[in-house]
Amino acid sequence: MPADTDLIKLYSQKILALAADMPHVGRLDTPDATVKKRSPLCGSTVTVDLTIAEGRITSFAQDVKACALGQAAASILGAVVIGCTSDTLNRARQQLKTMLTTEDGPVPLEPFDGFEVLLPAREFKNRHASIMLALDATLEAFEQAEAQHCA
Repeated sequence: MPADTDLIKLYSQKILALAADMPHVGRLDTPDATVKKRSPLCGSTVTVDLTIAEGRITSFAQDVKACALGQAAASILGAVVIGCTSDTLNRARQQLKTMLTTEDGPVPLEPFDGFEVLLPAREFKNRHASIMLALDATLEAFEQAEAQHCA
């Protein structure tokens, strides 16, 4: 079990600042898709609304009820999500998961390199689901929006 000093390091000032200054908070009036995801382990929830055009996210909003780590991850995502494609989001998700679950897993590539701040969470497997929620909800919403556009 990680020590108390590890918990203090985990909840760094940078993580807390990200959690407090999350972009795109709220809901969209007319989204192409809405997805709500919940982590059964901790109860964190993220609801994502988005619109897409020409295979890219054109508008995005998120309602995040999560721990500081989940909020920080949503903040990092929210800062770079406009203009992202499905491929970019899938790559970011895989890279974030690798970073969290592999001892020397690399930080995700730009524009998602901000996830580096969450490296201390690697040791706290019970927090990984909350960290992944915003990205998972965004990917699922993107897939639903694409399916709707193709229908």
